[in-house]
Amino acid sequence: MHIEKNISLKPYNTFNIDVKAKYFVEVNDLSELKELLDDKNYISEKRLIIGGGSNILFTKDFDGIVIKLNNSEIEKFNETDEEIFIKVDAGVEWDSFVKFCVDNGLRGVENLSLIPGNVGAVPIQNIGAYGVEVKDIIESVNIVLLSDLGEKTYSNNECNFGYRNSIFKNELKDKFVITSVLFKLSKSNSINLDYSPLKNYFYGKNESKITIEEVREAVIQIRTGKLPDPKIIGNAGSFFKNPIISKNQFDDLANIYKDLKGFPESNSDIKISAGWLIEKCGLKGKRIGDVGVHEKQALVIVNYGDTSGNKILEFSKMIQKEVKNRFEIDLINEVNIL
Repeated sequence: MHIEKNISLKPYNTFNIDVKAKYFVEVNDLSELKELLDDKNYISEKRLIIGGGSNILFTKDFDGIVIKLNNSEIEKFNETDEEIFIKVDAGVEWDSFVKFCVDNGLRGVENLSLIPGNVGAVPIQNIGAYGVEVKDIIESVNIVLLSDLGEKTYSNNECNFGYRNSIFKNELKDKFVITSVLFKLSKSNSINLDYSPLKNYFYGKNESKITIEEVREAVIQIRTGKLPDPKIIGNAGSFFKNPIISKNQFDDLANIYKDLKGFPESNSDIKISAGWLIEKCGLKGKRIGDVGVHEKQALVIVNYGDTSGNKILEFSKMIQKEVKNRFEIDLINEVNIL
């Protein structure tokens, strides 16, 4: 374990923002992590745990120690006739795990293909796409508490999962490190085609004959057709959450905008597309210098060159203001601003 000083974080965030960390270290297992967290030379430093760096916008240098988790084991934990439980280390790349599941005939995760980042981040955000949220397949989450380095397991229910939300973003914020996640996957033949572009992709095909390999390939094709590759154009995926509004507000908007689509969240609340709101404001494809809204997906802010995190943040606030002025809806950041 080698601790470096004054290291650029540009290779470690998908926005490609060039800021520096006072200290930077990569840890490979739980024992190294605990050794580092207990090191008196660094115990008073601010800490930032990163994986793939795919949900972060750095606006300044990090005056503390950045810890990159590289633990990477995937192991079968338990099995029944209908389900299999897989324990996955936090440092495993998310899409590598998805591919592992599909290759081994394990269902439930294929709709979440090609989402950037590592396994340790997925419970925090409760990532979701194409009709599936990761909470649907998480059995439990293993963490180390920063206060006393104690290990604790949180059941699915204890994680308090919500839309792009969890206990790890609220009560436990800055108090933990996720070390591994236990997933519950199905051996059944069921697939989820609730998301309309997926349903359209397989139009006319017998659903009972569609394989999870085909679902994964469909998701990859749909995603790559409209989302920029962060390895080519800096971005962090969806910059804003899809807002949840009252049914009354939705009905008022739907009377004006006939193409508005809503997805019920409860008896009184409707989720709508943040990308649709941004596009209706005429901002899709808008660019100021090296910062812009992606031309194919209005929910994605991109770094076309070598811009700063502050310029991206300023651009995002402009979008929020435009949406607020037109729709009286507040867009909330999905990306973590540091």
